[in-house]
Amino acid sequence: MKAVILAAGYGTRLQRDVAADTSGRFAHLVGVAKPLLPLGSCALVTHWVRALSASNCVTSIFVVTNALYLSAFEQWAAQFSNVKIVSDGTRSNDERLGAVACLQFAVMHFKIEDHVVVIGGDTLFKEDFSLSQINTRFSELQAQCEDNCMMLYYQCKDDETQKYGIVEVDSDLRATCMKEKPLPSETKSRRACPCFYVLSKKTLPLLDTFLEEKRNALIQEKDAPGNFVSWLIPRRPVYIHHISGRFDVGNLQSYIECDIYFKEHLHNTKTYMM
Repeated sequence: MKAVILAAGYGTRLQRDVAADTSGRFAHLVGVAKPLLPLGSCALVTHWVRALSASNCVTSIFVVTNALYLSAFEQWAAQFSNVKIVSDGTRSNDERLGAVACLQFAVMHFKIEDHVVVIGGDTLFKEDFSLSQINTRFSELQAQCEDNCMMLYYQCKDDETQKYGIVEVDSDLRATCMKEKPLPSETKSRRACPCFYVLSKKTLPLLDTFLEEKRNALIQEKDAPGNFVSWLIPRRPVYIHHISGRFDVGNLQSYIECDIYFKEHLHNTKTYMM
């Protein structure tokens, strides 16, 4: 299995907040890509690399960034032998390709022909999350059918459905549809889906099909990787796996809260997410 970490975003909300802050406490965050933000003892994305490497779930880790942050990611990755970086070539948020196109680009550039773990570069999970459990569950699903894919979910509150992609499932925990930021009245489900998917190698060619269908669509329709998964659900079996929650660095306040947690409350840092 291979891992693709999507890190080509520009963190516009966070950088806007950092620029507006007058305390000076966060000046060191100016121009820092969200995956490279210091969280606790290391960069956010380093938590992923450590866990992926130690759990032996993947053989290679590929990070897709942009031209603006390329050198910073290359400098960061020099400490890891199993991490490779590629740039999508863009230099601004207006030029962005969208996450699905970045995933497709990584698959083509690195000639990936294996199962792929897709990870949002600005997301971490609560301590109950285990890559070893993910690997075991996906192996079980693959034994049943080589087309099977997997996604995560956690329970959200009624007033939070409009923030997330919400998945609906059948009695076998197979996804039947995913609704993007629905009103609470539009779905009975409260299963929110973070950016973490395990895609079967047989599914990868469908990235081309999806992007061809969306060739003339607005960037919003192909930006989030959840848009691809939503499109995939009627076409391939996608099963869900429960976690308790996630850390999502979106703005300065959420970053501060995450950093405090990782510095003061994270237990078992050596086995985190493994």
